Amino acid sequence: MKFLILSSFLLSALVAAAQPPAKDAYNVVWTSQSKNASESMPCGGGDIGLNVWVENGALLFYLSRSGAFDESNAMLKQGRVRLKLSSDPFSGTDFRQELKLQEGYVVVSGGGVSIELWVDVYRPVVHVAIKSKKPVTVAAAYENWRYADRQQALKEMRGNSYKAKQPFPVITYKDEVTFDKDAVVFYHRNRRDVQDIFDYTVKVEQMETVKAQLFNPLKDLTSGGVMRGEGMYAKGVDSGSYAGTSFYSWSLQSKAPARSQQLEIGMHIEQAESVHRWKSGLDSVIQAAYKNRKTARAATEKWWQQFWDRSYIVIDNAADSLQAISRNYQLFRYQLGCNAYGKYPTRFNGGLFTFDPVYVDTQYHFTPDFRLWGGGLMTAQNQRLVYFPMLRNGDFDLLPSQLDYYLRMLKNAELRSQVYWNHGGACFTEQLENFGLPNVTEYGLKRPAGYDAGIEYNAWLEYQWETVFEFCLMMLELERYEGRDIHAYIPFIESCLQFYDEHYQYLARKLGARIWDENGKYVFYPSSAAETFKMAYNSTTVIAALRVTLGRLLELPEQYLDSARRGQWKIMLQRIPELPYRQVEGHTMLSPAVTWARVQNSEAPQLYPVYPWGIYGVGKPGLDTALNTWNYDPHVVKYRSHVGWRQYNIFAARLGLREEAGYYAALKFANGRHRFPSFWGPGFDWTPDHNWGGAAMIGLQEMLVQTDGKKIYLLPAWPEGWNARFKLHAPYNTVIEGAVKDGKLQRLQVTPAKRQTDVIFSYQNK
Repeated sequence: MKFLILSSFLLSALVAAAQPPAKDAYNVVWTSQSKNASESMPCGGGDIGLNVWVENGALLFYLSRSGAFDESNAMLKQGRVRLKLSSDPFSGTDFRQELKLQEGYVVVSGGGVSIELWVDVYRPVVHVAIKSKKPVTVAAAYENWRYADRQQALKEMRGNSYKAKQPFPVITYKDEVTFDKDAVVFYHRNRRDVQDIFDYTVKVEQMETVKAQLFNPLKDLTSGGVMRGEGMYAKGVDSGSYAGTSFYSWSLQSKAPARSQQLEIGMHIEQAESVHRWKSGLDSVIQAAYKNRKTARAATEKWWQQFWDRSYIVIDNAADSLQAISRNYQLFRYQLGCNAYGKYPTRFNGGLFTFDPVYVDTQYHFTPDFRLWGGGLMTAQNQRLVYFPMLRNGDFDLLPSQLDYYLRMLKNAELRSQVYWNHGGACFTEQLENFGLPNVTEYGLKRPAGYDAGIEYNAWLEYQWETVFEFCLMMLELERYEGRDIHAYIPFIESCLQFYDEHYQYLARKLGARIWDENGKYVFYPSSAAETFKMAYNSTTVIAALRVTLGRLLELPEQYLDSARRGQWKIMLQRIPELPYRQVEGHTMLSPAVTWARVQNSEAPQLYPVYPWGIYGVGKPGLDTALNTWNYDPHVVKYRSHVGWRQYNIFAARLGLREEAGYYAALKFANGRHRFPSFWGPGFDWTPDHNWGGAAMIGLQEMLVQTDGKKIYLLPAWPEGWNARFKLHAPYNTVIEGAVKDGKLQRLQVTPAKRQTDVIFSYQNK
């Protein structure tokens, strides 16, 4: 492979704007009703998601809201809405359901009726607009399955933070649903008179001495909303069953047949000291919606338009597999955009668009609240893949949902270090609760006497603390990409570094007479290379994470660090050991660690210096070593696949392997098994599998554009014969628009123009 720096002459010849996709190019259109909720279509905005489908003549949609956690840290659906029209308009042959991607709404039509559903991006309000050629009566039922306290079944606890059998019953507590005049008000309020998962976790993990100092996001958390429609009255309460789950329904009905009907669902989440306080907040939501009724729709559509204008990848080949890549890239990005402004991040295991679990796996006959791997629980190695692609997309405003989530937990993670080891720094584990402590079951309920209280007694998770640095990298990338002021994130990054500095000196003192090895370097033992190589000595993931994070921190402009702190981090960087290598059948390659005790999982952490850490790759020294790792490492070869969180497509792209990158991209982006094409999964997690989609998106971006400092590599892993138009973002407020056809760059526009000299066009030697 060669690299050619584009001359200013060549650049000027290529400069032209690439064409974005046609407005309706990737709309999803269905011309028949759905069988059940698994054949639903996503719709959303702000931090609300709807699953929309039509079944047996009724239009149904689930309501989801980011951050709606109950006492067990399950992420509760906010209910289900069922609309029926007296004219039964969807029974004919002209049925049509369409996701209008560019405008961010769903329209269902047939029989002279059109129903549009959209969510206000700026206010938590769902809008349903019904128009009919003839006057019709509309019945809107709010359906809720949490109408009574219910003890959870054993497997059902995998959907919350208890995860497994406990020495007490685990209860899902009832919601409150009532008619308020001619509206339905519904909410779940976390109870004060019961032990919740926060209380239990603090007790089991021996953190009670500092409990009063701990951040608790579940206390008094109240989530719900109100459904109302002008000209509608409260008809009554009924009951029924859907997908094996019983429910009660509270119905509104139009007072008289009409040609148009508006329905609004306002939603509110707050850690409110009283129900009265929460209802006051809900009233404010409704008042704001009413005040902005004339402008909200246009403002929301404008937001979606600028969202789509930021970036795109369009593949122009006729082959179905390549068209699926192009379309599903856009569809998945839409799913991410629906939680643009959530207080909590888009979850890797379904985001806002889960549905009845029996349609994912028949062994889970539970309520629509269920998803594997919980609702308030976060696994960093999965979650990172959801958020990294937002950088290349220029979706910088979506990142705070994830990054600020970590900021809120910082104090709790620092208190862990103080309580357990009497030193500083923030200790973040895998299987992390939204209050910053390890999941109580993964922590270990049956622990040996005298076992270190700060360590998860867990074969997969013990000593795995380095995953937080990928989110530190995202914080640093925001400054490099967008020029954002990241002063608020610097204490977080420094605290994570401080933990490694102080904890491994602490461990070295416990294990031996000297702190440093013979070269004056840290001894990272015990450590872990992802969840796979356990009880490791000098893990590659730890070393790569620390080297890159420290290096990037020191590269920040002067205003971020004073001279004393710069000096401190320079010394730490000098003490980080070199990456370990090994020989396999005469080939030098990256090693997961210097040595390890056992292999526990099936990840490929020996390639993490390629991605996410970017130490090896296209245009960088030692590429042959990384390629040897890809080609000959027995674990890498054994587990190579596209499923779920596996990131072989990203590795292939970063290594410049065009054919392999294209092969895995086609597999990653192939239609999922459900009706909506980008509802992938369950993979290793759940459906829709958002870390599957995130990994797919990252790999495709890296095939087109890679960066190294100020260098911009174009088409470093783009397969011959793939024709595309693209607009992606790069560091230093740079936007790259281009088109490639038959292996040749047809058009290129780099903004700002001064960055053109940093572009390197990568091509195969013919």
